[in-house]
Amino acid sequence: TVLLGRGGSDYTAALYAYALNASHLEIWSDVNGMQTANPKLVSNPMLIEKLSYKEAFELAYFGAKVLYPPSIRPVRDKNIPLYLKNTLNPEQAGTFISINGSDIEQTIQGVSSLANISVLNITGVGLVQKKGTARRVFQAIEEAEVNVILITQSCSEQSICLGISNSDATRAKLSLNKAFKYELSVGLMNPLEISNDYAIVAVIGDNMKNRVGLSGQVFRALGENGINITAIAQGSSERNISIIVNKIDEAKAVHVLHEKFFEKTIKQIHLFIAGVGNVGSAFLKVIEKQHAHLLEAHQINIKIIGLANSKKMLFSDEGLNATDLKNFKDKGLNYQSFDDFIRKAKSYNLRNSIFIDNTASEIVSHTYEYLLQNSISVVTCNKIACSGPFKQYKYLLHLAKEHNAHFKYETSVGAALPIIKTIQDLILSGDEIIKIQAVLSGSLNFIFNEYNGLKPFSEIVLKAKNEGYTEPNPLIDLSGLDVMRKILILSREAGFEKEMSDISFKGFLPDSCNDASNLEKFFKELLKNEAHFKEIYQHALSKGCKLKVVATLENGKLSVALNEISSDSSLYNLEGKDNVVALHTERYFNEPMIIKGAGAGAVVTASGVFSDLMYIVNR
Repeated sequence: TVLLGRGGSDYTAALYAYALNASHLEIWSDVNGMQTANPKLVSNPMLIEKLSYKEAFELAYFGAKVLYPPSIRPVRDKNIPLYLKNTLNPEQAGTFISINGSDIEQTIQGVSSLANISVLNITGVGLVQKKGTARRVFQAIEEAEVNVILITQSCSEQSICLGISNSDATRAKLSLNKAFKYELSVGLMNPLEISNDYAIVAVIGDNMKNRVGLSGQVFRALGENGINITAIAQGSSERNISIIVNKIDEAKAVHVLHEKFFEKTIKQIHLFIAGVGNVGSAFLKVIEKQHAHLLEAHQINIKIIGLANSKKMLFSDEGLNATDLKNFKDKGLNYQSFDDFIRKAKSYNLRNSIFIDNTASEIVSHTYEYLLQNSISVVTCNKIACSGPFKQYKYLLHLAKEHNAHFKYETSVGAALPIIKTIQDLILSGDEIIKIQAVLSGSLNFIFNEYNGLKPFSEIVLKAKNEGYTEPNPLIDLSGLDVMRKILILSREAGFEKEMSDISFKGFLPDSCNDASNLEKFFKELLKNEAHFKEIYQHALSKGCKLKVVATLENGKLSVALNEISSDSSLYNLEGKDNVVALHTERYFNEPMIIKGAGAGAVVTASGVFSDLMYIVNR
């Protein structure tokens, strides 16, 4: 007996079944049958129980190695049922292939792919309305003994795109250059373009025909995950939508489409997190607490793929578990630059990738642009990016929209209070922000509520720091910079094109405190200047007032100052670390809209970051 080359055993068996008019054909291998995707690319593919001959051929042609494609023709010609069975698991039903296919209304049967594809573009004005061009192209390809896997042509007739094997690219180009030597020499045709290292991803199913919106679902799923489509082909049978993508996106594309059409019950979310300090640690606890609930009640599976602090990073393909997170300082690897962490995160190329910034780092904030350009959504409580140059702020918003990513920064102002979203919703509804008056620093409100001249001001500041109310460096709070950043962000959300230099600020710290080079010196200077703080407090007390740092947007002007608030003001009774924002708008003119609540603290900030994350997950 002589087998007939690659896949010869399958093909030989099919020929025998044809010649003997067999009642059925069984092909045994080491897998249960055809699956909805390549198990090397997708971790949880499903067995396809029934297929039509045409569906099986398409899947086999586009990479399903369990069956040699030509084997289908002999059994199809005589309507001989075909079973794909597993020698290691003979009790498994396997895949049944027949003329009818599945009796279940399944739109898509599988997602398959072919790697090592070259894209050959034939373009030029000389192709327009030129009879015989396509014939000459295919004749040249045939003479080079090259097989065309995919073809698409623009309706303007100015371009023909061919998908061929990488190994055939050079021969194809030489043959086409020879066939179109004249057109190339006189400029009727542009130099042939060949791009290597692509892959074809195919979505296959008999019931795709006449399903309105199916192609849109495919393209949207890919686009939302930053996967660029180089070329598209769909036959008139509508059984196969073939898409050419970059080879590095092959696995991601198959994952995305398989999850879209076969894993609707579980949505996989991949997180890359910066920051393990007060907010970062609290955020990790929220993830741990909510993980089981999200999986069971909402079919959302959150995986922390990467975690970093200012010195170390740790990754896991399967997701960091509780032990990994607990031992991060010991398990984490030192990095030279935070860009190392970002590049590693990008290299995973996972669908539904989200970056979480739980830091106050300027270095980390500078990575948002790169992340958004690569369709990785960003959630941040870090104020630096949105309070930087106005053009940069607008550019980040543009990048998020341009690359189908999300940029969420609700917690940059007021921790978990819905301040930014409320302003955005008011603007979207056609309202106009006329005035904002706000106490935006929970830490400063706590400090001035606690300070009564009996304990040193420096001791109250240290308490606020230890409680996690201040920034890692309390000088950012006490210098007014934190409040200035917040009112600047709110003014931009309200539609004003403002810069930090536009804010009028009257400081209350002595120069020696502002000039302190480190935290130790800063607290020493606070203690040295206790008389200064006591004088400010006593002056307010003598008038029956309380001290509040108030940020204001009025008549297009921004100001931040330590004010003496009288008892008839709505700000007077603002306790603890609470924030309050009064929004005066066209609709809320006489009585402003008030947003009030805890505006500082690691736990509430972490909960706000988690809320932003859930917003993205549920989109």
